[in-house]
Amino acid sequence: MKMSPLNQRRIANFRNNRRGYWSLWIFLALFLLSLFAELLANDRPLLVKFQGDLYYPVLTDYTELTFGGDFESPPDYKDPYIQELIKEKGQGWILWAPIPFSYNTINYDLPIPAPSPPTLENLLGTDDQGRDVLARVIYGFRISVLFAVVLTLASSVIGIIAGAVQGYYGGKVDLLFQRFIEIWSGLPVLFLLIILASVVEPNFWWLLGIMLLFSWMNLVDVVRAEFLRGRNLEYVRAARALGLGNRSIMFRHILPNAMVATLTFMPFIFNGSLVTLTALDFLGFGLPPGSPSLGELVAQGKTNLHAPWLGITAFVVLSLMLSLLIFIGEAVRDAFDPRKVQ
Repeated sequence: MKMSPLNQRRIANFRNNRRGYWSLWIFLALFLLSLFAELLANDRPLLVKFQGDLYYPVLTDYTELTFGGDFESPPDYKDPYIQELIKEKGQGWILWAPIPFSYNTINYDLPIPAPSPPTLENLLGTDDQGRDVLARVIYGFRISVLFAVVLTLASSVIGIIAGAVQGYYGGKVDLLFQRFIEIWSGLPVLFLLIILASVVEPNFWWLLGIMLLFSWMNLVDVVRAEFLRGRNLEYVRAARALGLGNRSIMFRHILPNAMVATLTFMPFIFNGSLVTLTALDFLGFGLPPGSPSLGELVAQGKTNLHAPWLGITAFVVLSLMLSLLIFIGEAVRDAFDPRKVQ
């Protein structure tokens, strides 16, 4: 299927912004690696060969009895006894992940009390509970990006529909909706989260739902303005005269034009979602305690000033991630800018 000259020009404008173009590929590469976090950082072996058979502890739970042990409980694969059973008695071997720690694995063999500085075993050191910082960064990056993706898509859908209804129908519908948005946007979101966090234990989906109640308003004004402008254009009047329904006119004729401004704002909404989750985790009102979180890493750096590697790691990861997203947003804005020519 051949692209239209307009889309070809937009893609060319995006590529011409070299900083945003390469930022997109770098961010996608980092996100793709984080999706396979269990294969990169795990305290379970990726593969075990025992008595000629292959086992996959990273995917399946086994017991000590499977490897000739004494108990029906899951084996501690770092226990020398279990390793001896597999390697010597089972004539096998163990394949570990590049980082032999998960996000919640506590390293009990630290040379000094936690938090310990970077070593060959813990490349970015450990936090104040003895957990590997690099493993928590990988898992925390994945959770943050997935949270921002879901929140951005869901809030964009709701915001586009709300803005479309306001702008297309106008009149009392627009007036009442605007007054509702003014009241709703004036609610103290942080205070509500604090109150709700004291009632129920927050988790990924609970936090996503609460944030969605307020984040959908980001695109309403942009979409509303586009529909207010587009509903009086000639082609819309012609479609209405031909008997086309309001829904078809809104989403088949006006919405494609409004999507230009929407797509331009979406990378920045995505960026704001990441910052919001990080801030809530930093304050202790985000993901459940123990979850891999970049905001929790920032809080660790603030609490443990004598362990500068914690604060430096949090700063580098967040600044790199947010900078890449800003550069991508600028490239998207250039791609949809009608004043830009190839």
